[in-house]
Amino acid sequence: MGASGSRVVFCHGLFGQGRNWTQVGRALTDRHRVLLVDLPNHGRSAWTERVDYLDMADAVAGLLDPADPVALVGHSMGGKVAMALALRHPALVERLCVVDVAPVSYPSMSTFAGYVRAMRAVDLDALTSREDADAALREAVPDPVVRGFLLQNLRRERRPGGGDGWRWQMNLQALGDQLEALRQFPAEQLAQAEPFAGPTAWVAGEHSDYVLPEHEETMRGWFPRTRLVTVKGAGHWVHSEQPEVFQAVLRRFLGD
Repeated sequence: MGASGSRVVFCHGLFGQGRNWTQVGRALTDRHRVLLVDLPNHGRSAWTERVDYLDMADAVAGLLDPADPVALVGHSMGGKVAMALALRHPALVERLCVVDVAPVSYPSMSTFAGYVRAMRAVDLDALTSREDADAALREAVPDPVVRGFLLQNLRRERRPGGGDGWRWQMNLQALGDQLEALRQFPAEQLAQAEPFAGPTAWVAGEHSDYVLPEHEETMRGWFPRTRLVTVKGAGHWVHSEQPEVFQAVLRRFLGD
């Protein structure tokens, strides 16, 4: 999106896809070229056997050009991908915006494991509509906003033998089996990387517990030019819960 200006690349979170950033990305096209990435095992991207932050970072790096370094924006899992990319391929990244995640290992992925179990339990062959899937998820995923987010991954398609069927677009098997890898940050593999020298915006939701005071020393160790911004009234999904505030923060960071 966008015909001119500096390039801004967005990485989504777990179970997401590039189009989750459409509203924010479209708002920037007056001054920027915008790329919304589907990370491996999500959206329209290829499935892989291994789910790994360095693999994902390298996949996104393959879309970039050192002659045209980008502003890289990532939320949650995508934020960890963005941090790994900036540390591993610093020539590709001019500046970094990390949204509601820290370069640390989190204690639990149980909520996300519950989402995986719920989606796997949906009888895709019995579905006649998206509303059926919503009803099937309701008990395990009572929040309608979260259900709607997960159901963006449900696709209707023509079956080889005729008739329509349903499938999950993301690689539920690999993601569910390897949540432990996503809980962590690949600090050991990145131990030889130099700290990222570019400016870094660290955007946290006021009501989220993904960015805590005890994370700050680690964050500034990797990204010494970090500026922390806390968005009032937002939880983990900062850019969707407070889109106008987030866009203003991002524009200011981009120098608009």
